[in-house]
Amino acid sequence: MKVVLLGTGDAIGTPKIGCHCPACQDALDGGPSRRLRFSVLFEGPGGKVLVDTSPDLRWQMISRGLDRVDGVIWTHGHYDHYAGFGDFHRVQNHVPVYGLNGTLDYILQYLGFLNPVRHNVTFFEPFELAGLTFTLFPVNHPPIKESAGVLVNEGNKKVVITGDTNSSIPQQSLDIMQDTDLLVIDAITPPNIKLVKHMNAKEALELGQRLGAKEIVFTHVSHMYPPHAKAIMEWPLGKDGMEFII
Repeated sequence: MKVVLLGTGDAIGTPKIGCHCPACQDALDGGPSRRLRFSVLFEGPGGKVLVDTSPDLRWQMISRGLDRVDGVIWTHGHYDHYAGFGDFHRVQNHVPVYGLNGTLDYILQYLGFLNPVRHNVTFFEPFELAGLTFTLFPVNHPPIKESAGVLVNEGNKKVVITGDTNSSIPQQSLDIMQDTDLLVIDAITPPNIKLVKHMNAKEALELGQRLGAKEIVFTHVSHMYPPHAKAIMEWPLGKDGMEFII
């Protein structure tokens, strides 16, 4: 399978509107700190699947030459993970969408005009899509009550996206996250900043190491890190457009 990080930024992206911190200035100058909001593309033997649909999805699809997908999986109902789905208007009708019941109820209040084909998913129950096997598992992203990580399998290959979460992930979820070939992990801030809803760099790296991940890449990265070229000397920050062949 191919995994493409279409957007590795947090809810506001980098540069933040009106900000000229070092990371934002690097992004404004065309440097690698520029980050669109979160979306991940999976390419399997049977098609292409989006995990979350960033508000920046239009440009993400144009820049990748994408004109349709075989399915969308939503991890939770925060706008930076679903709002770009509206860009399928007049592009692709009846897109198959997958998610937890409450998540779909919430998102489709806004996006139901596109008449997607709804598929309710239950935690820990695998489903097949585009030749890949997907499993949603619960994570902890307060105050939202329902938020999922995603396990993706193809044969003996394994990729995990933590989704938006702090480090208090249920044990059953941790069990299926073990020994992954690639861990795409929420690490919104450097280690000197502690947040309730997300992990910082120290928490994310320690969790990835405990899980025995063969490769760790940070996503949902904020402008609070140093500029990308400096930050990657210490932390495995993802970058928009980064590709992995698993």
